[in-house]
Amino acid sequence: MFRQVTETVFASPQITVEAVAEAKDLGIVRIINNRPEGESDDQTPGAEIEAAARAAGIDYVAIPVGHGGFSQAQVDAMSAALEGLDGPVLAYCRSGTRSTLLWALARAKAGDNPAVIASKAAAAGYDVSPVRQLIEMLSAGG
Repeated sequence: MFRQVTETVFASPQITVEAVAEAKDLGIVRIINNRPEGESDDQTPGAEIEAAARAAGIDYVAIPVGHGGFSQAQVDAMSAALEGLDGPVLAYCRSGTRSTLLWALARAKAGDNPAVIASKAAAAGYDVSPVRQLIEMLSAGG
């Protein structure tokens, strides 16, 4: 269920409370929830994931991303959530795509090469083409 994007970043479709134990087994130190609450009737509420994560000793951050696109504040929050950790992170949303796109934008903001970003995302099964122009712009310091 978890797709490895980099050595320290995993993306996933919606997780369950039970999946937190699997994340713990992988050494995940932070779970990033990129899904807005109430997006669908079948999603596990963020508060339940947060409680399970914290009980397992895993940090939890919510950076909800709706279908309207990405804001600078979301990119900045994702950048901060990915920095200074002593282990891997797991970001999730409905399919893992928004999490991966937000990761890509955060890495572009940090100056990573857009082709490398796209390649890593593709290897994990995600396509960054919807935000490729923004990746190019952020990577160039725009």
